[in-house]
Amino acid sequence: VLVNPATVLAQAWASMVDRHGRIRVPALRPAQVPADVRDVLAGLPVGGAPDDPTLDPDWGEPGLTPIERLVAWNTLEILAMESGSPARPINAIPSSAVMHAQLRFVVGTPWRDLASIVRAHLDAEGLQQVEVEVVASAAASRTPVSDPWVDWAAQSMARSTGKSIAILPNLAGTLPNDVFSDILGLPTLWVPHSYPACAQHAPNEHLLVDVAREGLQIMGGLFWDLGNTDTAPWPTRA
Repeated sequence: VLVNPATVLAQAWASMVDRHGRIRVPALRPAQVPADVRDVLAGLPVGGAPDDPTLDPDWGEPGLTPIERLVAWNTLEILAMESGSPARPINAIPSSAVMHAQLRFVVGTPWRDLASIVRAHLDAEGLQQVEVEVVASAAASRTPVSDPWVDWAAQSMARSTGKSIAILPNLAGTLPNDVFSDILGLPTLWVPHSYPACAQHAPNEHLLVDVAREGLQIMGGLFWDLGNTDTAPWPTRA
C-alpha cells in the first residue's frame, strides 16, 4: 500500500479552502472590511463588459459584494498543480505532487509569517508530509480613505473631467507601493489610465487615444492643483 501524493496534496488544499473558495485558515483571513472601505466601494460595478468573464456569485467570502471580494478581502488560489503526467497518464501511483498557490491579501495580513502559519495548519491537520515553501512575497499597502490627499485628488480629477470619480482603497494587483507608503511614510495615490479591454499583459495590450488624452487632462489638472497652496493639503512645517 503506497501513499498517493496527489491525494494528500488535494486533502491539504481542501483543508485550507472550501468548495466555494472561502479561506478556512483563520490567520489568513482579514478581521473585517473597514467601514470606510465598504462605503467607498458601495455601488462600484465589477465586470459587465462584452469581453469580461461571467462572475460566479457564490465564489468567495459570503456576505460580501463582488467588489469587496475583489479589493477588500483575501483570496487563496491555485495557479498550477501537477502529479504524474496528465498528458500521458500511466497505470501507476505518482511519486510526487506539486502545487503553486498564491495568497492575494490586504493590509493587516501577517504575510511575513505565511510559511509558519501554513505549516502549523497542516501539522494540526496531520499533514506533516506536505512541504511548504514561500518563493516570492511583497507587502500590501493602503492609504487611508480619510487621508486629505484622497479627497483633494478626487475633487481635482472631477473638475478636470466633469465626471464622477471612483475611489478604490487599494489595488488588487502586485505593486511595490510599500516603498513609498511604509518606508518613506508617504500617502500614495495611483491614477490608472486605461480601460477594461486594454488586454493588459497580452500580445495586443494597447491604449486608446481618447483614454490617453483624458489621462493627460487628469494629470495636468493634478499637477496644476498641487501648486495651489490654498487647496492642496500640504503639511504645515513646525
